[in-house]
Amino acid sequence: LEYITPVYSEPKEALAFLSDLHTFTYHHLENEWIWPGSMPSRLSGNDSVPIADYGSSNVGTMKHVYRKGLDVRYGRIMQAIAGVHYNVSLPDDMWHALREMEKATNIPFNDYRSTRYFGMIRHFRRHSWLLLYLFGASPAIDKSFLPNGQVPDKLQPLSDDTYYAPYATTLRMSDLGYQNKVQSQLKICFNSLSNYVNTLRHAISTPWPDYEALGVRNGDEWQQLNANILQIENEYYSDIRPKRVAKHNETPSQALEARGVEYIEVRCLDLNPFDPLGVTESQMRFVDTFLMWCLLSDSPWISDEECDHLDDNRRLVVERGRDPELRLTRNGESVTLPAWGEQIFAEMAEVARLLDAVEEGEPHAAALEALAPRLKDPSLTPSAQMLARLQEGNGSLSDTLLSMAQAQADKLKATPMLRSREALLAQLIDTSHQQQRDIEEADQESFSEFLESYFTKARESRVLSALPPEDAQ
Repeated sequence: LEYITPVYSEPKEALAFLSDLHTFTYHHLENEWIWPGSMPSRLSGNDSVPIADYGSSNVGTMKHVYRKGLDVRYGRIMQAIAGVHYNVSLPDDMWHALREMEKATNIPFNDYRSTRYFGMIRHFRRHSWLLLYLFGASPAIDKSFLPNGQVPDKLQPLSDDTYYAPYATTLRMSDLGYQNKVQSQLKICFNSLSNYVNTLRHAISTPWPDYEALGVRNGDEWQQLNANILQIENEYYSDIRPKRVAKHNETPSQALEARGVEYIEVRCLDLNPFDPLGVTESQMRFVDTFLMWCLLSDSPWISDEECDHLDDNRRLVVERGRDPELRLTRNGESVTLPAWGEQIFAEMAEVARLLDAVEEGEPHAAALEALAPRLKDPSLTPSAQMLARLQEGNGSLSDTLLSMAQAQADKLKATPMLRSREALLAQLIDTSHQQQRDIEEADQESFSEFLESYFTKARESRVLSALPPEDAQ
């Protein structure tokens, strides 16, 4: 399942819609429950995970073949991992105000906004370990998730069917989950829009020997879209992405290149298994404050050496975030996680006050206050609480999360839903099915011709407006 809310300015509104989506789903499920964890339940091998079918249109076939490519490259089980993707944009009025304050009106608006968004992303990259520590909730996995039953040294048995890492925060974000050694060679550290776009374009145009060996087609059956480092740009996985809504026949990077960054997508958040919706308002308020702090902080370009240090910090927090002996690297010096975290919280408090100036109450400051104790007491983190829940029971991740899923299902089924909202969602289903039929009937070229045309266009650059000084370097 993938739930997507409309764009809202208030977290409560987004959560209300998300709640309705869950409740609506349960009105149409029998003897099934929505899995509350980021890591999957017990699986019966790779083939037990179905590949999504999007219909017979060329666009639908492309989505299906892309996922077949993910299967041959990484295995289908990876597609059973779940998380929260948090999309955030700032209003144009704010960008205009910042641009005037910084006396940057000589820089075209889209270029200024893109440059500042990339600064936000770089600061996020330097400090995203904090989100992994505070919100990571996947310290354990079912043994069926491990390929060929091979157990990495970092894992220990918790029960007959479950392995865990004692101090891990989010195994979803470890090399067991959505991380890839081939992609890591791309070295994308988000120094500029032009560099980001060019690197992605190189990746979707450059064959990789191991993927060539897999083959693109087996007779008439497609196995992957191509044998390049990335089949399409969406295959690139990172904690955060710059985004722009693409037009018809436009790739994500072409949309960015032509019109600049529109919003950013945070992708490192585990599902909160203790909440029926997988995310809470307090968490959203904290992430909003964190992102605004990232935007307002000075964030110079990231060197290759620093990029490696950032990756090391991230890996250490993923695998050992609750280890009292853990030390991270900050500006070339060793520092403890609590000490660094407390400094960040102190700086974020100023931002929270700014955000709360236009709110009823102090929701952003309250979010910081609620989460601050986790820095000194790792037992308060979701990863520690999840581990404690497992140890209180029989140690089985699948049994524990199934019990939690059933309890959450009862709560969601009892949640009231407006008839008008239920009617709207039912109408959207009918409309979607009709749109699919229309797309399928409109296709006139073969799938091979469609792909050739798509990738020819994907390799084209789009006109950039005048670059600000930073991007021109």
